[in-house]
Amino acid sequence: MPRSHIFRVIRKGEVRVNGKRAKPEVRLQASDMVRVPPVRTGASAPPRRAAASLVDSVNSAIVFEDPRLLVLDKPAGLAVHGGSGVSFGVIEALRSARPDETLELVHRIDRDTSGLLLISRKPAALRTLHALMREGLVEKHYLALVKGKWELGSKRIDAPLRTDIRVGGERTVKAHASGKEAVSVFKPVQFFGKRASLVEVALETGRTHQIRVHAAHAGYPLAGDEKYGDAEFNDKMKAAGLTRMFLHAHQLSFVWPDSGVEFSVSAPLPSDLAAVIDNLAMRKRNF
Repeated sequence: MPRSHIFRVIRKGEVRVNGKRAKPEVRLQASDMVRVPPVRTGASAPPRRAAASLVDSVNSAIVFEDPRLLVLDKPAGLAVHGGSGVSFGVIEALRSARPDETLELVHRIDRDTSGLLLISRKPAALRTLHALMREGLVEKHYLALVKGKWELGSKRIDAPLRTDIRVGGERTVKAHASGKEAVSVFKPVQFFGKRASLVEVALETGRTHQIRVHAAHAGYPLAGDEKYGDAEFNDKMKAAGLTRMFLHAHQLSFVWPDSGVEFSVSAPLPSDLAAVIDNLAMRKRNF
């Protein structure tokens, strides 16, 4: 039965736990009583396949491969999975190219963010990496361009985030005391006069839109961020050649607990973002 069908039945309130409607994220406990409604399914339609161009793009983005893991340097604009108007993403394309493997996303990055993405090739590897992430033992670093001259030095931003807020029907994340714990550490890398700064961001948690919201919360919105950013600043960045949000997952590391071997991988800024940095460096006196 398709997973989407199962989630639809749950969202409609047809699955009950101890007599009450249950949300998809509910974790079952011993002795819980679960009611599942009768479900009828028709003949299965032939599975749709990802376009060859998408498969080629995803395959060419692989930067590391071993028996447990695939690592991609994901291009911006490519979703990590289908949904929200996108039929296919990275994981569907990989499964299409490797039908005999058990491939799963270890984590996610936004569609508009470029950079490193982990894909497990073994269920045991997925369980191990999820455990490491829950314990905060996977280091993830991003590069971002923000508005203004970063004056905070190395700054740990500890601002809880609410991820269940809807604005005009669209999910919006906000810093709010009632939200879930979210911690980001910002460190300046390069300044471009008083107008913009390149910063490195280390994540201690992994909330939706965390870097974008924390940057705006600190008064330094991300360049090219149409949701949480500054429209006037974004227009100036377009003049410098920026055509999308400036956020790139550039470094990731952890230690395999079974062997004690450190795993570390990095991805430099893609050519479009590197060109923006070059333009700003040449123009910073007049920018």
